[in-house]
Amino acid sequence: MKHLLIVYHSQNGHTLALAESVYRGALDYRDGVETRLMKACDSGEEELLWADAVIFGTPENFGYMSGALKDFFDRTYEATRDATVGLPYAIFISAGNDGSGAEFNIDRIARGYSMKRVSEPLIVRGEVDQAALQQAEELGQTLAAALELGVF
Repeated sequence: MKHLLIVYHSQNGHTLALAESVYRGALDYRDGVETRLMKACDSGEEELLWADAVIFGTPENFGYMSGALKDFFDRTYEATRDATVGLPYAIFISAGNDGSGAEFNIDRIARGYSMKRVSEPLIVRGEVDQAALQQAEELGQTLAAALELGVF
C-alpha cells in the first residue's frame, strides 16, 4: 500500500474546498493508496515520513504561502530532510493575486528537502468554482494513480 499525504491550510474555506476535492479524487485509488487529508497545523514529521508523495495546499497571503504551511515546513525540515530526498510533491493554491509567489517559495523550500515536483501547480485565481474543484479532483486522481502504478 502506498501513502499519499495532503497537507493544507485554509482561512476562508477556498483552500479547504480544493483540498477536499483533491482528497476525493485520490480516494478513487483507495485499494492501492492510503490517503490522509491533514491541516498543516495538525501534521508534522511523522506524517511526512509516512508519505510516498505529498500534495501541499495553501491560500496565497501577501504573495506568499500561508503562515501555517510555512510553519509545517519549519517544524519538519531538520528531522525529515534526509528521508524526503526525491519525495514527489504537487501544489494547489487559492490565489487572490497570481499565486506565483506562493508557488515559488513552496518550490524553494521543497528543493531544500530535495523533494521532486511531479506536476504543474494548480493555481485557482479568485473564486473557487466547479471547474476549479474538478481540476483539484483530477490532481488527486493523478498523483494517486501514479503512486498505485509505481511511477514514483
